[in-house]
Amino acid sequence: MAEQQQKKKAGAFDIRVVIALLIAIYGLVLTILGIIANPAEVDKADGININLWGGIAMLVFAALFVLWARLRPIVVPVQEQ
Repeated sequence: MAEQQQKKKAGAFDIRVVIALLIAIYGLVLTILGIIANPAEVDKADGININLWGGIAMLVFAALFVLWARLRPIVVPVQEQ
C-alpha cells in the first residue's frame, strides 16, 4: 500500500512574501513623498513626479509578488517523527 505523504504550504515563511513586504514599504514611502512633493522638485524632472510613479510601480510589483505566492504556493512535505 502506497503511503500518501502529507504536504504543507510555506505560508508567511515564503521568501516571496517577505520580498513583497519590503518592496511595498519602500513603495508606500515613495508614493507618500510623491503626493506631498514640492512643485519645484517635480519641475527638475521635466514635470514628471518620479517618486509618485516609482512608488506606484513598486506597490503594483509587490501586489504581483503576493498574487504569485498565493496562486503558486511552495508546498513542503511534512516529516513524521
